[in-house]
Amino acid sequence: MFPSLIHTEANETTDRYNEGQVLLIIVFSLMKKIILLFAMSLCVLSAYALDLPEIIGSNMMLQQQTNAKLWGWAKGGSTVNVTTSWNNQTYAAKADKETGRWEIKVQTPAASYETYSITVKGDGQTKTIDNVLIGEVWFCSGQSNMEISLGGFWNCPIEGSNEAIANSGKYKKAIRFATIPKADALVPQDKVAGKWEICEPQNAQRFSAVGYFFARTLTDLLDVPVGIINCSWGGSCVEGWLPKDTDYHRKMVMYNGMLHPLMGYTIKGFLWNQGESNVGYEKEYFERFQTMAKLWRTGWNQPGDKLPFYTVEIPGYRYGNDENGIDAAKFREVQHKIAHSLENSGCVCTSDLVYEWEKDQIHATKKLEIGQRLAYMAATRDYGMSGFWAENPEFEKMEVVEANEWDKAVIAGTPVAANPNDKGKVTLLYFTNAFDGFDRMQDIEGFEAAGDDGIFHPAIVWSSNNDTRPLLKMVCPEVPEIKYVRYCFKNFVVGKLHNSRQLPIVPFRTDNF
Repeated sequence: MFPSLIHTEANETTDRYNEGQVLLIIVFSLMKKIILLFAMSLCVLSAYALDLPEIIGSNMMLQQQTNAKLWGWAKGGSTVNVTTSWNNQTYAAKADKETGRWEIKVQTPAASYETYSITVKGDGQTKTIDNVLIGEVWFCSGQSNMEISLGGFWNCPIEGSNEAIANSGKYKKAIRFATIPKADALVPQDKVAGKWEICEPQNAQRFSAVGYFFARTLTDLLDVPVGIINCSWGGSCVEGWLPKDTDYHRKMVMYNGMLHPLMGYTIKGFLWNQGESNVGYEKEYFERFQTMAKLWRTGWNQPGDKLPFYTVEIPGYRYGNDENGIDAAKFREVQHKIAHSLENSGCVCTSDLVYEWEKDQIHATKKLEIGQRLAYMAATRDYGMSGFWAENPEFEKMEVVEANEWDKAVIAGTPVAANPNDKGKVTLLYFTNAFDGFDRMQDIEGFEAAGDDGIFHPAIVWSSNNDTRPLLKMVCPEVPEIKYVRYCFKNFVVGKLHNSRQLPIVPFRTDNF
């Protein structure tokens, strides 16, 4: 009896265990269904919920005195009401029946340091956007030299960064930043992260250095708030910022994932710092950049589709491990050609903003001057300011003439005077935007000359002070009859010649070798 009893109790225990196991499985199954139904209900609810993109949120900056675009999502066919505190005006928009997307344009006042709010109502919900500033909004994009923050990259510091970050709180009521995180996509997206942040040290260390110095300079010049949207990705090619329907056969991941969701946010203009990844393909870049600018302007769909597009000359660097190569020089040449051929465009020169030890550092440390030069260009071209210069001196023409007595006195004692093949001639070099001459009279470096053989040699150059207009004069010991001239036309060379307002001479060549 005893063994039998034990066996019976064991069987009952096993049966109860199995029954419990089955019951547990059933419970878990029911829970999974409940969770799934709950999740589905949330998805359904979210499809009808009032929603805004992150770029339209608290601390945002809106472009002054314009019809600024706002958008979001709501139940298809429903009405969304937007009220702006600066004029207590309410705007109504209908959500698209299929997508739920709605958009409106609100009239903005003149820029000021007063903060406002925007109230959005729809689907029985209310969203309030606080601490809104009205000022000047600029869109920054490109690759790592635009992306790099005031805090720098690993072993890539920004000159003067600690002081800039420490004092950034002084611009708490004047500068706002929205940094868009990297997001790639094979199809155009509707949303991307990136909230507006106020300017204070804990935030400013993450702000684009070029973008920050531009904003700081511009707000000082205009005495109005400035907002920056930084949408950049280190290492990106220009093709990555174009939509798929261009014939360049590249995955347009940055355009789809980062740019498309922001397209239409009302701005004043674009700042572009990119090109290193396209070095060696300058002919293609000439076409593709202009295509990009046209598509961006059209996509933003603002009056005239002629939003300013200001670019930054790529830095000196030992591209292809050859500092004396000219691939990067040819690319810079194209950047300036684009600036002249593309309407409402400009390119700031950076040839003087590298140190000798940075030939292997593509992230040059001097970003303050780049931001300033971009701001000077915007201030003079777009805001009508004057009294200071913004345009770089550029080569205009050359002329070979007989050396006068002054020239002969300068040449005396140089290798030219001792050259039996000397023809007694000097080459005159004329420049635009050098109204008051240059920042030095002699010991001018970076110029090369060549004759018919196309072989370039270092030239002797000095600044003339006895002619009707400022110009440079050149001779070369190895080239008695100069046919071609180059200045800083190499992958890496530090430009040391400026006009009298410390704006560097744009590198150039007169040959086409």
